[in-house]
Amino acid sequence: MLVVVHTVTSGQRLLDVVRLLAADLRIQVVFTMGPDVFNNGVAELLARIGGVTLPWHLAIREQFDLAICAAYGGIENVHAPLVVIPHGAGYSKLVSRRLGGGAVAARGLYGLSAQELVRDGTVLPSAIVLAHDAERRRLAQSCPEAVAVAEVVGDASHDRLVASSRQRRAYRRALRVPDEHELVVVTSTWGPDSLFGRHAGLLRRMLAELPRDRYRIAALLHPNIWFGHGVWQIRAWLADCLKKELALVPPEADWRGALVAADHVVGDHGSAAVYGTVCGASVLLVGDVGDDVDPESAGGLLSSAAPRLLLDQPLSAQLRAAAAGHHPGRHAAVVARLTSAPGRFDRNMRRLLYRLMRLPQPLVLLRADSVPPPYLIGSPEHMAPEEKR
Repeated sequence: MLVVVHTVTSGQRLLDVVRLLAADLRIQVVFTMGPDVFNNGVAELLARIGGVTLPWHLAIREQFDLAICAAYGGIENVHAPLVVIPHGAGYSKLVSRRLGGGAVAARGLYGLSAQELVRDGTVLPSAIVLAHDAERRRLAQSCPEAVAVAEVVGDASHDRLVASSRQRRAYRRALRVPDEHELVVVTSTWGPDSLFGRHAGLLRRMLAELPRDRYRIAALLHPNIWFGHGVWQIRAWLADCLKKELALVPPEADWRGALVAADHVVGDHGSAAVYGTVCGASVLLVGDVGDDVDPESAGGLLSSAAPRLLLDQPLSAQLRAAAAGHHPGRHAAVVARLTSAPGRFDRNMRRLLYRLMRLPQPLVLLRADSVPPPYLIGSPEHMAPEEKR
């Protein structure tokens, strides 16, 4: 099986799938870095994995029994039945509109539109993995030719977050959160309209304004922020925040444990804030999602329901009000829109993969695993060998 890793984000998603086959001696997994403007960091990710890696120009010359990806660059050149999975909280972002002249056309969902899925009159994937039945209906609108290969499988991150709930105390210890403190996790997607793009000073303000004997502040930044600007640059920009004990989770750490540990999630229109609803934290959004998010998606539902963090008001009072008005089922509609197969991603995904490979499945039953504990910038897990000495 060929695993096409375009970005660190898509690679992290694909590892949730690869682990379903890891113990099968009949299957050799091969990794390659697919063409993408944001593929900085992928080579390091593949080196950490330690799997067999082929350069892209060689991978597209070979025939494989199956290939899987979570982005679309160059996939028309892959010689294998191809499985495409989402790399976020389902398919929620609308296709970016090209600036310039020309008549305005309808914007499809990124990942479910014909411009990604069809080349020369042929649907490229052999299977398009969907998290929710509603996405099949959206696909029928944007690329009806592809509905025949759509598979509603579920959402791996939803299932692993639920499975990880019992590890909440361990995750809080990993993030150095005292028992009596509330953990505020600030999440940001990438781009100029993201929280970090528009309000990077919010982290400094939180560290200065929120009482240290009550709150611990952590930050989850999208890998495209880290690798678009460079790890050194992000650490340099946030050096003063790190001195004030900002818990900064590096891009190679599993981000999901931080959401399980959180009491409050402050985010934008990215997937991390949406997944925060699974973990029972209060969720506050900063700014408006604009017209880039499908209003029928889980992210669109969260945007219409979640309170806003008002930057011209005291932060502590807003967090206290969010906690007072929060209850575990507040965002039940958002969680329900994330997946229509809760707890069944592993089983459904493995069935699909083995069917396409024409192999009988192993007899062992699958159950979603808890995610590994997060770690922080400057912790031993993140330090280079020469830094540990």
